[in-house]
Amino acid sequence: MTRDPHGLTRILASAEMARAFTLTVLLAVFSSFAIVRISGLMTFTTIVVTLCAIGLAILVVRRDELSLLRLAPTSLIAFLLWALASAFWSTEAADTLRGWAALFGFAFLAVTVGHIRDTLQTVRAIGDTLRILLGVSLVLEIFSGILIDTPIRLLGIQGNLAMGGPVQGIFGSRNMLGFIAVIALVTFAVERRSQSVPNAVAIPSLALAGLLALFSASPTVLVLAVAVGIATAGLAVVRHARPERRSALQWTLGAAVVVALAVAFLLRHRIIAWLDAGSDFSTRADLWNALLDQWARRPLHGWGWYGPWQADEFPFNAINFFTKDQHRTALNAYFDALLQVGAVGFALIVLFGGIALVRSWLVASVRRSVVYAWTPLLLVTLGVESMFESFTLSGPGWFLLVLCALRAGQSRSWRENIDAAQTGTIPTLPPTDHR
Repeated sequence: MTRDPHGLTRILASAEMARAFTLTVLLAVFSSFAIVRISGLMTFTTIVVTLCAIGLAILVVRRDELSLLRLAPTSLIAFLLWALASAFWSTEAADTLRGWAALFGFAFLAVTVGHIRDTLQTVRAIGDTLRILLGVSLVLEIFSGILIDTPIRLLGIQGNLAMGGPVQGIFGSRNMLGFIAVIALVTFAVERRSQSVPNAVAIPSLALAGLLALFSASPTVLVLAVAVGIATAGLAVVRHARPERRSALQWTLGAAVVVALAVAFLLRHRIIAWLDAGSDFSTRADLWNALLDQWARRPLHGWGWYGPWQADEFPFNAINFFTKDQHRTALNAYFDALLQVGAVGFALIVLFGGIALVRSWLVASVRRSVVYAWTPLLLVTLGVESMFESFTLSGPGWFLLVLCALRAGQSRSWRENIDAAQTGTIPTLPPTDHR
């Protein structure tokens, strides 16, 4: 290695730099709505580009620690390439390239964080970030809804706290706040069970996330909580089963999930009525019907990747015309992927998330440390939320999906065998994280 008189290489390779970079990335990603509203899209774009440049420098300095084959999941690369290729048949190539650049930028930041921090360090960093942002959200809601009783329109805060909600915090909508609060609940619970933070921090953190989830009045929060609760119970049963019984138990749980989904579909009208979400579902049903009409015109390759919709571009303007609304997403990540990148892109994104879930679930089933449960539980949260919102295709949701998929692929991947063959070692699961 050439001499570095300024010590820049040492700084970029240091643990302190890795921690500072990770926290900065997480604060920027989860605060994206507030940053854009306060400082503008150009400011946020500059932040992301700068962080990507720093991340690239960190990966270059740490290149001896990395394997090119395991740098990113193959399914992620395939989806990104297909989304990029969609610029050739998009109705507006420039918008597609801009949307793809955002997709790639968040993915690159997630990949960088995934390689420079282990699972427990990642959980701690996300926990610290969400404690700050949820705390700021609560303070602003109290200020707006109780102290001055006036909305903070710049941040989209309506000031409804005194009326019991719904509240939005600094995340732009009640559904996004509810989604972030559930992610925080999972993260804070794992922190507490792994004893990585004292109870004096963990318990108030759980109370904060639970309070904001309740005041968000988001109809998806209850569904997410039930799904995560069932997944947690199922994972606990598998983790405590004897090794020779785990395989049969896994298949049984898989069959039970399929049956439960079928029953939920058959009883969907009763469930919707019980959740008092009839108007929300009616809106979504009309939107999805109009969306499928447009998808049928380009079923295989879609209309081009945009991410959040460009309201004046076809087919989004046509869908909004028929629904007499101003939707910015399909309110469903699966339908959004189907519309924008067609059946091929839809299959790639489902494969990407599905492989990650299976891998992380299998790792969490056999590892003693509870911190390994964080990845599959978060992927369950993302998968269920994707049925009601398109958060997983952009911003914090997409960042978390890539981060979790990378984390899962680091433990179980066909590329481990190639690396092992090249080095002459036997592939094993990674060592347990330590505090």
